[in-house]
Amino acid sequence: MSTASFALLPSTTPAADVVRDNILAAPGFGQYFTDHMAHVRWTLDAGWHGHEVRPYGPLTLDPAAAVLHYAQEIFEGIKAYRHADGSVWTFRPEKNAERFRRSARRLALPELSDEDFIGSIKALLAQDHTWVPTPKDAADECSLYLRPFMIASETFLGVRPAREVDYYVIASPAAAYFKGGIEPVSIWLSSHYKRAAPGGTGFAKCGGNYAASLAAQKEASDHGCGQVAFLDAAENKWIEELGGMNLFFVFKDGRIATPRLTDTILEGVTRDSVLTLAQDEGLTPEERPISIDEWREAAASGELTEVFACGTAAVITPVGELVTEEGPIRLKADNGNPVAKRLRTKLLDLQYGRAEDTHGWLTRLV
Repeated sequence: MSTASFALLPSTTPAADVVRDNILAAPGFGQYFTDHMAHVRWTLDAGWHGHEVRPYGPLTLDPAAAVLHYAQEIFEGIKAYRHADGSVWTFRPEKNAERFRRSARRLALPELSDEDFIGSIKALLAQDHTWVPTPKDAADECSLYLRPFMIASETFLGVRPAREVDYYVIASPAAAYFKGGIEPVSIWLSSHYKRAAPGGTGFAKCGGNYAASLAAQKEASDHGCGQVAFLDAAENKWIEELGGMNLFFVFKDGRIATPRLTDTILEGVTRDSVLTLAQDEGLTPEERPISIDEWREAAASGELTEVFACGTAAVITPVGELVTEEGPIRLKADNGNPVAKRLRTKLLDLQYGRAEDTHGWLTRLV
């Protein structure tokens, strides 16, 4: 799907240059949005149609729209990066498109092609590329955060897959997700709440998973923690993921381990990239079950030297401690998180065009 296939309905009230410039100077995360959004409609009879880029604004939904009652929706998170020459690129969009289809299958939604998924992003950026921030230096992690999402918009109160669906892409200029940047964060271990169960929607990127994590996230905040880690629902012993990020464990013998994928863990694009970059760095990646007991014992013995979380929004962030009801789990010694920092720099340099893209992961948008 080329950008020419998306009809353009330009905004008659775009943000003034000075307003946009002020936003880009201090964008925050998810607070401001660009002038336009991409849209494609699906109906059971006509399939995907009505490709357009139109002014950003409120949606009109009937109070009986299926998404409001049965949470039939999915979304993605992806970023656009401005390179030094002014061009705009995104990172592994085909992986997001693949995951979007996987989520759609699980939520009984129609599947969107790579052509339409990537084409919608290109069409939106062709119009709103001036909203992509320009990094001041290598430490500036500003970008344009893209949020593709699909909702069941059919007016119908009945438990069945919707026959009318709308897909949108909105965009929000963003700074670093964690204000502290590379500073280690404290994580709360949820022992009462579960994010997902076998056979459920844990591997899909749907709003219900995040809604289910909010009570645990509030519990984490009450304990002074920035994120929450979840254990498996069956045995309550295996590490799964955070509310919105995957976890990695670095051992002193050069192994770097992450929980193996199951139907209760979201397959992160950053997670997959870290596994490849770690191997490039001479580390030994492992995808395997990791128990809370192993985390505790390996930290106490010194075998475990680093723990970090990763995701599109947060990139790579060291974990300083895991706070549990039995007491905190801390590493035996603070080594400054050299592996996390090295992988983080390698990933960011690639995304911002400061390093050669040897894996073919970048796609030019503008």
